[in-house]
Amino acid sequence: MTLEEVRGQDTVPESTDRMQGAGKALHELLLSAQRQGCLTAGVYESAKVLNVDPDNVTFCVLAADEEDEGDIALQIHFTLIQAFCCENDIDIVRVGDVQRLAAIVGAGEEAGAPGDLHCILISNPNEDAWKDPALEKLSLFCEESRSVNDWVPNITLPE
Repeated sequence: MTLEEVRGQDTVPESTDRMQGAGKALHELLLSAQRQGCLTAGVYESAKVLNVDPDNVTFCVLAADEEDEGDIALQIHFTLIQAFCCENDIDIVRVGDVQRLAAIVGAGEEAGAPGDLHCILISNPNEDAWKDPALEKLSLFCEESRSVNDWVPNITLPE
């Protein structure tokens, strides 16, 4: 048995638990940020916020369903947002279920159709650092992921 095989056996349950914990933390963070009014949804709206006040942005979520993977323009936007977030020390994750994300944040309930949830930013409401346990868990998750060269980890949201 090689070292990689041993490591693979040991880390599968740990990574599954870690992923589920991160998914729950992201769910909590999205709800909390929405209540606080600290959530920006939409690729273009997020780009505006990143351009104007990147120091206030604490977390970024990129979301794409399987059918979105073929959208070249969206992938270019994702690449630019990822680069900007990495350059400005903003934690970033990917989610593969836009519909689940819409169910959590309740996007488009008034209009009847979900809005653009391909990019969601969470920012501080004021200059004081917003302390949220879910944000701290996700920051730790992102830091651990970066330590194994996973710069934009995928998170599965809980049902």
